[in-house]
Amino acid sequence: MIPKEILKKVRRIEITTRGMVNDVFSGEYHSVFKGRGMEFSEVREYQVGDDIRTIDWNVSARMGHPYVKVFEEERELTVMLLVDASSSGEFGTHERMKGEIAIEICALLAFSAIKNNDKVGLIIFTDKIEKFVPPRKGKSHVLRVLREMLYFKPEDRKTDIAGVLEYLNRVIRRRSVVFLVSDFLSSDFEKPLQIANRKHDVVAINIQDPREMEMPRVGFIELEDAETGEQILLDTSDEEFRRLYKSGAEDQVGRRDRLFKTLNVDSVSVRTDESYFEPLIRFFRLRARRFR
Repeated sequence: MIPKEILKKVRRIEITTRGMVNDVFSGEYHSVFKGRGMEFSEVREYQVGDDIRTIDWNVSARMGHPYVKVFEEERELTVMLLVDASSSGEFGTHERMKGEIAIEICALLAFSAIKNNDKVGLIIFTDKIEKFVPPRKGKSHVLRVLREMLYFKPEDRKTDIAGVLEYLNRVIRRRSVVFLVSDFLSSDFEKPLQIANRKHDVVAINIQDPREMEMPRVGFIELEDAETGEQILLDTSDEEFRRLYKSGAEDQVGRRDRLFKTLNVDSVSVRTDESYFEPLIRFFRLRARRFR
């Protein structure tokens, strides 16, 4: 039996995101992703004007002259939501925590997908796979996905992005649009991300709180790592400490962004102190222009 407060949250998020989808977002989603999935149909002889990248070199060698592969647009897409449920998502110094924003973003993407008759699946992860919901169509299925995210209580606290990407590559055979929603406080996931992005269309959605980037001057504070439980006492009035803290955070973000760029993984950053809608719309519009 799902508690009434969870059902109320589901209804509130549904109403909020449905308005965004109907007003703006669905069109942006459609222009970027609809028709990006292509499946092999046949080979035919090369004609003047064909893209040389579609030449099937094996068939061409056998036949003695060039042949090209012909692809057809897939009628539907599969959208996979990979949601980080580690304890670092329970952090936020403004109205909502990172994990709450992640759920709303996933709801927005899911409702956009079903409006375009696409399938939606869900993988909730920490340092293990906590929940897998196979992709299906329909509003009732998306409401189930939303309930799972809101009602779910993870067993573990840490983050393993490499593990969830390896799991994705095993269980989802068909090329999909994959939204990886996390704060990316993990390491050693470069190779699995590279493999996943070859097989699928991966979009990394990074959620950050401003206090993770810059520490305010508030005297002595005690911090606890949400994932490890480690505690430390800090003197935030120390100017050198604040400088090093900010420099370290910027270095971490820089390494992550360079990794995405190197692997040709699209990414968008969202902050807990700002609307997530504007950066998402901006990202989708920029991406849509690239594919025109």
